[in-house]
Amino acid sequence: MGRPVRRRPEERVLIRGRLTTAQKRGLESILPLYAVPIDAPLDAAATFARRAPLGVEIGFGTGDALVQWAMENPDWNLLGVEVYPPGIGAAVNRLAELTISNVRIAPARAEAFIATALADGEAREFRIFFPDPWPKKRHAKRRLIQVEFVALLARKLESGGIVRLATDWDAYAEWSTVIFGGNAAFRSVEAADAAFARNVTRFERRGLRLGHRIHEQVYVRV
Repeated sequence: MGRPVRRRPEERVLIRGRLTTAQKRGLESILPLYAVPIDAPLDAAATFARRAPLGVEIGFGTGDALVQWAMENPDWNLLGVEVYPPGIGAAVNRLAELTISNVRIAPARAEAFIATALADGEAREFRIFFPDPWPKKRHAKRRLIQVEFVALLARKLESGGIVRLATDWDAYAEWSTVIFGGNAAFRSVEAADAAFARNVTRFERRGLRLGHRIHEQVYVRV
Protein backbone atom coordinates (compact mmCIF):
# COMPACT_ATOMS: atom_id res chain seq x y z
CA MET A 1 0.00 0.00 0.00
CA GLY A 2 1.35 3.43 -0.93
CA ARG A 3 1.22 6.56 1.13
CA PRO A 4 -2.45 7.61 1.52
CA VAL A 5 -3.43 10.89 -0.03
CA ARG A 6 -4.44 13.49 2.55
CA ARG A 7 -7.38 15.77 1.87
CA ARG A 8 -7.54 19.43 2.74
CA PRO A 9 -8.98 20.29 6.18
CA GLU A 10 -12.35 21.39 4.82
CA GLU A 11 -12.89 18.02 3.14
CA ARG A 12 -14.04 16.15 6.24
CA VAL A 13 -14.61 12.78 4.64
CA LEU A 14 -12.94 9.44 5.07
CA ILE A 15 -10.43 8.77 2.35
CA ARG A 16 -11.38 5.70 0.34
CA GLY A 17 -9.11 2.71 0.14
CA ARG A 18 -9.25 -0.97 -0.78
CA LEU A 19 -10.36 -2.97 2.24
CA THR A 20 -9.50 -6.55 3.07
CA THR A 21 -12.26 -8.73 4.44
CA ALA A 22 -10.77 -8.45 7.93
CA GLN A 23 -10.47 -4.66 7.73
CA LYS A 24 -14.07 -4.36 6.57
CA ARG A 25 -15.21 -6.53 9.45
CA GLY A 26 -13.20 -4.37 11.83
CA LEU A 27 -14.85 -1.18 10.58
CA GLU A 28 -18.33 -2.66 10.73
CA SER A 29 -18.19 -4.69 13.93
CA ILE A 30 -15.31 -3.45 16.08
CA LEU A 31 -14.89 0.25 15.34
CA PRO A 32 -18.23 1.12 17.06
CA LEU A 33 -16.75 -0.25 20.29
CA TYR A 34 -13.80 2.16 20.10
CA ALA A 35 -15.09 5.19 18.18
CA VAL A 36 -15.73 8.56 19.79
CA PRO A 37 -18.02 11.32 18.48
CA ILE A 38 -16.10 13.60 16.14
CA ASP A 39 -18.35 16.66 16.17
CA ALA A 40 -18.73 17.32 19.89
CA PRO A 41 -16.50 18.02 22.90
CA LEU A 42 -14.98 14.88 24.33
CA ASP A 43 -15.66 13.97 27.95
CA ALA A 44 -12.49 11.98 28.48
CA ALA A 45 -13.33 10.91 32.03
CA ALA A 46 -16.64 9.45 30.89
CA THR A 47 -15.25 8.01 27.65
CA PHE A 48 -12.45 6.12 29.40
CA ALA A 49 -14.29 5.71 32.71
CA ARG A 50 -11.34 7.24 34.55
CA ARG A 51 -9.08 10.26 34.74
CA ALA A 52 -5.59 9.79 33.32
CA PRO A 53 -3.02 11.57 31.16
CA LEU A 54 -4.32 11.99 27.61
CA GLY A 55 -2.16 11.15 24.60
CA VAL A 56 -3.14 11.61 20.96
CA GLU A 57 -1.59 10.01 17.90
CA ILE A 58 -2.44 11.87 14.70
CA GLY A 59 -2.43 9.76 11.54
CA PHE A 60 -1.76 6.40 13.16
CA GLY A 61 -1.72 4.42 9.90
CA THR A 62 -2.33 0.76 10.72
CA GLY A 63 -1.90 1.44 14.44
CA ASP A 64 1.41 -0.28 15.19
CA ALA A 65 2.84 2.60 17.21
CA LEU A 66 -0.51 3.36 18.84
CA VAL A 67 -0.90 -0.23 20.04
CA GLN A 68 2.63 -0.22 21.41
CA TRP A 69 2.01 3.07 23.22
CA ALA A 70 -1.15 1.64 24.78
CA MET A 71 0.49 -1.59 25.90
CA GLU A 72 3.49 0.13 27.41
CA ASN A 73 1.44 2.86 29.11
CA PRO A 74 -1.77 1.30 30.44
CA ASP A 75 -2.11 4.22 32.86
CA TRP A 76 -2.66 6.65 29.94
CA ASN A 77 -5.84 7.35 27.99
CA LEU A 78 -5.02 7.37 24.27
CA LEU A 79 -6.82 8.72 21.22
CA GLY A 80 -5.94 7.68 17.69
CA VAL A 81 -6.99 10.03 14.89
CA GLU A 82 -7.02 8.72 11.32
CA VAL A 83 -9.00 9.08 8.09
CA TYR A 84 -7.83 6.05 6.11
CA PRO A 85 -10.37 3.19 6.43
CA PRO A 86 -7.98 0.26 5.83
CA GLY A 87 -5.69 1.58 8.56
CA ILE A 88 -8.55 2.11 10.97
CA GLY A 89 -9.89 -1.38 10.29
CA ALA A 90 -6.47 -2.95 10.86
CA ALA A 91 -5.92 -0.96 14.05
CA VAL A 92 -9.23 -1.80 15.71
CA ASN A 93 -8.78 -5.47 14.86
CA ARG A 94 -5.44 -5.41 16.65
CA LEU A 95 -6.88 -3.53 19.64
CA ALA A 96 -9.64 -6.11 19.99
CA GLU A 97 -7.27 -9.05 19.54
CA LEU A 98 -5.09 -7.76 22.39
CA THR A 99 -8.11 -6.65 24.49
CA ILE A 100 -6.65 -3.16 24.82
CA SER A 101 -9.04 -0.93 26.73
CA ASN A 102 -7.22 2.41 27.03
CA VAL A 103 -7.55 3.48 23.37
CA ARG A 104 -10.35 5.24 21.53
CA ILE A 105 -10.50 6.02 17.81
CA ALA A 106 -11.57 9.22 16.06
CA PRO A 107 -12.17 8.54 12.34
CA ALA A 108 -11.82 12.21 11.45
CA ARG A 109 -9.64 14.99 10.14
CA ALA A 110 -7.16 15.90 12.86
CA GLU A 111 -7.54 19.67 12.58
CA ALA A 112 -11.31 19.70 13.00
CA PHE A 113 -11.42 16.95 15.62
CA ILE A 114 -8.76 18.42 17.89
CA ALA A 115 -10.29 21.89 17.68
CA THR A 116 -13.75 20.59 18.57
CA ALA A 117 -13.22 17.61 20.83
CA LEU A 118 -10.34 18.57 23.11
CA ALA A 119 -10.45 21.20 25.82
CA ASP A 120 -7.59 23.66 26.02
CA GLY A 121 -4.73 22.24 28.06
CA GLU A 122 -6.23 18.74 28.07
CA ALA A 123 -3.59 16.71 26.21
CA ARG A 124 -0.25 15.69 27.62
CA GLU A 125 1.27 14.45 24.38
CA PHE A 126 0.71 14.51 20.63
CA ARG A 127 2.50 12.09 18.32
CA ILE A 128 2.76 12.66 14.57
CA PHE A 129 4.77 9.96 12.83
CA PHE A 130 5.55 10.20 9.13
CA PRO A 131 2.80 12.55 7.96
CA ASP A 132 2.25 12.90 4.22
CA PRO A 133 5.22 15.05 3.13
CA TRP A 134 3.57 16.65 0.10
CA PRO A 135 7.07 16.93 -1.37
CA LYS A 136 6.29 19.26 -4.27
CA LYS A 137 6.78 22.90 -3.35
CA ARG A 138 3.41 23.95 -4.74
CA HIS A 139 1.72 21.42 -2.44
CA ALA A 140 3.42 22.53 0.79
CA LYS A 141 0.27 24.34 1.95
CA ARG A 142 -1.41 20.93 2.20
CA ARG A 143 1.01 19.62 4.82
CA LEU A 144 -0.41 18.92 8.24
CA ILE A 145 2.23 21.01 10.00
CA GLN A 146 1.17 24.61 9.44
CA VAL A 147 1.35 27.75 11.58
CA GLU A 148 -2.33 27.50 12.52
CA PHE A 149 -2.16 23.80 13.35
CA VAL A 150 0.88 24.21 15.59
CA ALA A 151 -0.91 27.03 17.41
CA LEU A 152 -3.86 24.66 17.89
CA LEU A 153 -1.61 21.98 19.38
CA ALA A 154 -0.13 24.57 21.73
CA ARG A 155 -3.61 25.47 23.01
CA LYS A 156 -4.62 21.86 23.57
CA LEU A 157 -1.42 20.80 25.39
CA GLU A 158 -0.96 21.13 29.11
CA SER A 159 2.08 23.03 30.34
CA GLY A 160 5.09 20.79 29.89
CA GLY A 161 3.24 18.63 27.35
CA ILE A 162 5.11 17.50 24.27
CA VAL A 163 4.78 16.95 20.55
CA ARG A 164 6.78 14.09 19.02
CA LEU A 165 7.28 14.29 15.27
CA ALA A 166 9.07 11.89 12.96
CA THR A 167 9.63 12.18 9.22
CA ASP A 168 11.90 10.66 6.61
CA TRP A 169 11.79 13.75 4.38
CA ASP A 170 14.56 16.30 4.89
CA ALA A 171 12.45 19.15 3.54
CA TYR A 172 9.59 18.33 5.91
CA ALA A 173 11.96 18.26 8.87
CA GLU A 174 13.26 21.68 7.89
CA TRP A 175 9.70 22.93 7.39
CA SER A 176 8.50 21.74 10.80
CA THR A 177 11.60 23.14 12.51
CA VAL A 178 10.82 26.57 11.12
CA ILE A 179 7.12 26.45 12.02
CA PHE A 180 7.55 25.13 15.56
CA GLY A 181 10.48 27.49 16.03
CA GLY A 182 8.22 30.40 15.12
CA ASN A 183 5.76 29.60 17.93
CA ALA A 184 6.90 30.96 21.29
CA ALA A 185 4.78 28.37 23.10
CA PHE A 186 7.25 25.63 22.12
CA ARG A 187 10.89 24.92 22.70
CA SER A 188 12.80 22.19 20.94
CA VAL A 189 14.60 19.52 22.93
CA GLU A 190 17.01 16.90 21.70
CA ALA A 191 15.16 13.73 20.83
CA ALA A 192 17.78 11.78 22.75
CA ASP A 193 16.83 13.71 25.89
CA ALA A 194 13.22 12.54 25.53
CA ALA A 195 13.99 9.08 24.19
CA PHE A 196 11.33 6.41 24.04
CA ALA A 197 10.93 3.13 22.19
CA ARG A 198 8.49 2.86 19.32
CA ASN A 199 7.78 0.38 16.59
CA VAL A 200 9.12 1.10 13.13
CA THR A 201 6.11 2.19 11.11
CA ARG A 202 5.21 1.05 7.62
CA PHE A 203 6.10 4.42 6.10
CA GLU A 204 9.36 4.50 8.06
CA ARG A 205 10.35 1.12 6.65
CA ARG A 206 9.62 2.45 3.18
CA GLY A 207 11.77 5.51 3.84
CA LEU A 208 14.63 3.37 5.12
CA ARG A 209 14.48 1.16 2.03
CA LEU A 210 14.80 4.32 -0.06
CA GLY A 211 17.82 5.41 1.96
CA HIS A 212 16.07 8.34 3.66
CA ARG A 213 17.32 9.78 6.92
CA ILE A 214 14.87 9.54 9.81
CA HIS A 215 14.34 12.83 11.63
CA GLU A 216 13.00 12.72 15.20
CA GLN A 217 11.85 16.02 16.70
CA VAL A 218 10.47 16.78 20.16
CA TYR A 219 8.84 20.05 21.18
CA VAL A 220 7.85 20.96 24.74
CA ARG A 221 4.94 23.24 25.59
CA VAL A 222 6.33 26.04 27.73
